[in-house]
Amino acid sequence: MEYIVIVAAVVVVLGIALAAFLVPRRRRGQVEAPAPRPGADGADVLPGVGDDATTPVEEQRAPITDVELPEAPAEPVVEEPVLERPEPAAGRLARLRSRLARSQSGFGKGLLSLLSRERLDDETWEEIEDTLLMADLGVAPAQELVERLRTRARVEGVQNPEAARTLLREELIALVDPALDRALRTERHVEDGRPAVVLVVGVNGTGKTTTVGKLARVLVAEDRDVVLGAADTFRAAAADQLTTWGDRVGVVTVRGPEGGDPASVAFDAVKAGIEQEADTVLVDTAGRLQTKVGLMDELGKVKRVIEKHGPVDEVLLVLDATTGQNGLVQARVFGEVVDVTGIVLTKLDGTAKGGIVVAVQRELGVPVKLVGLGEGPDDLAPFDPEAFVDGILG
Repeated sequence: MEYIVIVAAVVVVLGIALAAFLVPRRRRGQVEAPAPRPGADGADVLPGVGDDATTPVEEQRAPITDVELPEAPAEPVVEEPVLERPEPAAGRLARLRSRLARSQSGFGKGLLSLLSRERLDDETWEEIEDTLLMADLGVAPAQELVERLRTRARVEGVQNPEAARTLLREELIALVDPALDRALRTERHVEDGRPAVVLVVGVNGTGKTTTVGKLARVLVAEDRDVVLGAADTFRAAAADQLTTWGDRVGVVTVRGPEGGDPASVAFDAVKAGIEQEADTVLVDTAGRLQTKVGLMDELGKVKRVIEKHGPVDEVLLVLDATTGQNGLVQARVFGEVVDVTGIVLTKLDGTAKGGIVVAVQRELGVPVKLVGLGEGPDDLAPFDPEAFVDGILG
């Protein structure tokens, strides 16, 4: 009996060992996935907690989500410069009459006071003439005006201050000469499409480059396409100054190296104007007045080189109204060098000598076309004889 129990135990041990040998051993850490079984519709399903034996294997697998890639760096946003919109030129002088009246009030009120006296004797007429001379009217124009006033006062009579004002206003307007052609020739030539060329000359310090920039604003306000030529290559920062004026209103500035040939820059500016189909090319020039010979050679060359493209339409002489008789000397020299077609008087609001308008017109035989009455960018105005005289008389 004991022998049978021992044999049975040995058989059991051998069976267990044999089973362990026949079953493949799993690797450490390896978990065997449960085998799928067929579902109700024939698709394989996986068993699990809460398994209802109906979910297909494909649906129970974890969905593959898109990998989120880093965004490409955004391109830098280049902001367009905000361009200024200049004021229309029409009516500017009328708007600036108050400034003109402040500077010229002594001149106008002095004349009205003298002309309104009850008795206009020789001494009074001499005082009137002296007042006109002190205002830089010039000897010949002053004597002419006194004679006309004296004749009309004797014939028509000056009964009251209002009559005196009317008489003086009419004669001053006649002296400034409203019949002169003050139009600026800045329109493109219809026959060949060539832009109008305006050459701006004058001594440094008169506000020449600033005047070119302000004139560009006047033209832009009239919807003209403008090109600037920085041909003043000798004065430090002149080209930078002009470029700044142009950038503010979206106008291209053609410039060259500092100390370069002004004629070459002027030529390139006109060429650019032709290629861009611009209406007007404004050329700023150097204002050195060391010797008349040097000035003549330089300006003469600039003008000749420009005229390879076609005639120059305007030569504007910029004068500082506060310089008085010195301005007349400058006008005389430039008048001998180039054919000046018009005058720009700057800083007219800073002087009580409004007679310079008449004097310089008489000196050169050309009209004042533009006047500057302040430091603002739009304080350049077309000259209007009647508005000017009304400003003087207040």
